[in-house]
Amino acid sequence: MAAQTPSLNTKAFHSMRDWIAYLEQTKRLVRAKKGVPLKYTLAAIAKQLDGDKAVLFPNPDHHPISVVSGIVSKRDWIAEAMGVSNNILLEHFREAVLNPIPWKEIKKAPAQEIVIRKNIDINSILPIPTHNEHDSGAYITAGLVIARNPQSGEQNVSINRLQINGPDTLGILILPRDLNKFFEIAEHRDQSLPVSISIGSDPMSLLASQAILPLNADELGVAGGLLKNPLNVVKCVTNDVRVPASSEIIIEGRLLPHVRESEGPFGEFPQYYGPAGKRQVIKIDTITHRENPIYHTIVPAAMEHLLLGAIPREASILTALQRQFSNVIDVHLSRGGVCRYHLAVKVKKQLEGEQKNIIFGAFASHADVKLVTIVDEDVDVHDPTAVEWAVATRFQASSDTTIVAGALGSKLDPSGKDGLVDKMGLDATKPIESEPLRYTVVSIPGEEDETLIEQWVD
Repeated sequence: MAAQTPSLNTKAFHSMRDWIAYLEQTKRLVRAKKGVPLKYTLAAIAKQLDGDKAVLFPNPDHHPISVVSGIVSKRDWIAEAMGVSNNILLEHFREAVLNPIPWKEIKKAPAQEIVIRKNIDINSILPIPTHNEHDSGAYITAGLVIARNPQSGEQNVSINRLQINGPDTLGILILPRDLNKFFEIAEHRDQSLPVSISIGSDPMSLLASQAILPLNADELGVAGGLLKNPLNVVKCVTNDVRVPASSEIIIEGRLLPHVRESEGPFGEFPQYYGPAGKRQVIKIDTITHRENPIYHTIVPAAMEHLLLGAIPREASILTALQRQFSNVIDVHLSRGGVCRYHLAVKVKKQLEGEQKNIIFGAFASHADVKLVTIVDEDVDVHDPTAVEWAVATRFQASSDTTIVAGALGSKLDPSGKDGLVDKMGLDATKPIESEPLRYTVVSIPGEEDETLIEQWVD
């Protein structure tokens, strides 16, 4: 097993470039040669280094702006970017959700050092990669889409896939959540919806964007909670949206009412293609950026993509379950379940039958969850081998399986139909009462003593 890089950081990072510099300092970032092709090659290199090294691409395809990828592709890196240890990662995120800190507006920001308002050609301004073989073209994948509720003025932040439709237009996939509600209000009024897209955001804003919050709760407040300080924001040049001031690049535009254009296919987190369809369009008004900005791209279905979605969902699911079941200890969305569909739940078993209730509670906590495995407190839910071992030795299909047919799931699950899927729960816990030694895990006295090797092995 490779040695883990020790955590040196104790404070959250306020900008992406500071985090990149730290990764390079701690030998977790590599620099590619100049000129890497933006079509496929850049994403292929980033994918090969996925979960091992972040990678910076200077002058890809001879473009003056550099590209970075993989900057939060390990769970312990995300914890380190927060300034906390891995074992309290979820607790820290939950605390930030419960106690957000409102942002602080400043007048000048690095994100607005350069302002481009005329003759916008996004492909010449920004180095936008094409990731997967059958993608419909180049996509912005790490942009925080920020919009304001036309009625209340409250903001919402999300990460949406953004297809390059033309020199100054983007296609966008909008799921039926807050941004969609804001747009419906504007479209009903025959108005466009001002939006801004932050690229190269600080790690806390990236993570906060995926928080599961009530309508009109601003995710940038969660970013402040993670930072333990108000997030600095700046008003956009052409609209009233506030964006993280430390961003590398800001795209300002409008979601156009009653306009739909073809978008997709695009490789999504389940490692399959999301289909093409007629979808909303953003008209770009202005692009601002730092001097010498760094463009961030997230490779679809790589660990950076999966973890940014998994950690906020785990925190939300854990909170929901613990409200109902005080004996729930921990949860984990597994890599094999694309960090969305397969959930392991650790419990301190108290009553027979309660595991079925917890299974239904897990299904209710997030629609994407498709398989729930309940394990005892001696099983590490973050270790897929340990979870599988519990299923192998503590589970019988005829008595310990719960199946729910035709429930709402992820619309990106290719095995479902119109978002309807079958869900399954596995109770892989030991019976409360059993004969002696039946479920006693074998152990060898001294097996944890690391000095034995030094003492007895040449």
